[in-house]
Amino acid sequence: MEPFKIHSLFGDGPIHWYTPTNVTLWMAIGLICMALLLVVGTRGRAIIPSRMQSLAELVYGFIHKMVEDVTGKEGLKFFPYIFTLFLFIVFSNFLGLIPLSFTPTAHIAVTGVLAILVFVTVTVVGFVKNGTHFLGLFWVSSAPLALRPILAVIEVISYFVRPVSHSIRLAGNMMAGHAVIEVFAGFAPVILMSAAVGVLVTPLSVLAVTAMYGLEVIVALVQAYVFTILTCVYLKDALHPGH
Repeated sequence: MEPFKIHSLFGDGPIHWYTPTNVTLWMAIGLICMALLLVVGTRGRAIIPSRMQSLAELVYGFIHKMVEDVTGKEGLKFFPYIFTLFLFIVFSNFLGLIPLSFTPTAHIAVTGVLAILVFVTVTVVGFVKNGTHFLGLFWVSSAPLALRPILAVIEVISYFVRPVSHSIRLAGNMMAGHAVIEVFAGFAPVILMSAAVGVLVTPLSVLAVTAMYGLEVIVALVQAYVFTILTCVYLKDALHPGH
C-alpha cells in the first residue's frame, strides 16, 4: 500500500490538519491543470480553436448538456459547481496514473468530503426551494398505503447512505486499480531472480500491467462521469422531490 501512504512534504514529523502533504501537492497540481485548460487554453478564443481550446469547449459542452438533461433548465445555476467537481476528479484521477505520483481520489478522506458537500448542498437546496414538501421525496405516494411507512423508512436510510456510497465508489475503484497494477508489477523482477521462471512470468507481468494501465485510463474518466451524473441525479431530487 506504499502508493497510498500520506507523508509530509517537509520532514518526517507528525501530520496535522495544516501540514502540507503529498495529497495537498497533487490536489494543487490538479487545480493548476484546471486553470491551464480553462484559462490559458481558451484565452485566445479563436474561431478556429487550438487543440486545448477544443478540449475545453468539448468538456464544457458535455457537462452543460448533462446537467441540463438530468436536472432541467432550473439546475443550470449549479453548473459551475458541477463542472468544477467533474474537472477536479478527472485531473486527480489522471494525474494518479503518472509514475511516482499520488491519487487524491483514492483516499476516502478526499472523496468523502466531496460527497458530503454534495449531500449538504442537495439537502439545503431541497428545503430552501420546497420547504417541508421536500420530505415528499421519502413518501412514495404511488405505493399502496400500507407499504408507504415501510418504504419511507427505506427511503430515509437510502438517502443518508448516499454520501457513503457516493464516496466509496470513487475511492474504491481508484484504489483497486492501482493496487492491482502494483501487484502485477511486483512480478516483473522475477527474471532477475530466476531466469527459467522469469522468461515466462516477467513478460506476462509487463503485459498485465500494460492492460491494467489502459483499463485505468478508462476507469479514471468513467468514475468522474459517474460521480458527476449521480450529483446531477441527487440535485434533480432536490429540485423536483415528487416521485
